[in-house]
Amino acid sequence: MDDKVKYEMEFPIQVSPSLLYQYISTPSGLSEWYADDVNSRGVDFIFIWEGSEEQAKLLGKKNGERIKFRWEEDEGTDYYFELRIQLDEITKDVSLMVTDFAEEDEIDEGKMLWENMVSSLKHILGST
Repeated sequence: MDDKVKYEMEFPIQVSPSLLYQYISTPSGLSEWYADDVNSRGVDFIFIWEGSEEQAKLLGKKNGERIKFRWEEDEGTDYYFELRIQLDEITKDVSLMVTDFAEEDEIDEGKMLWENMVSSLKHILGST
């Protein structure tokens, strides 16, 4: 298996952190923009896209701030994906920080995917 490389992205979103947190941390919120459907049982989350299922484990979350998952296929590795809300104390600007891992030749594809998904999220939130 090829080694994966960590990459981070920042998406400014004009919305309250508490509302944004609902959309990144709950199955109903995630199913609005990230996957077609999301189910969870405890720490096990099932993400459904066009009939295919991917399972992820919730590694941790901090209320109002961040949530971190590991895909089932990455079990036993240090790979994860994290969605974190960053608030600039001075300007009060809100950003969604995405940390993910991909194989070297799939990073551009991964970033494009996140851009598309976050753009759906912004659309739902009415943020430009």
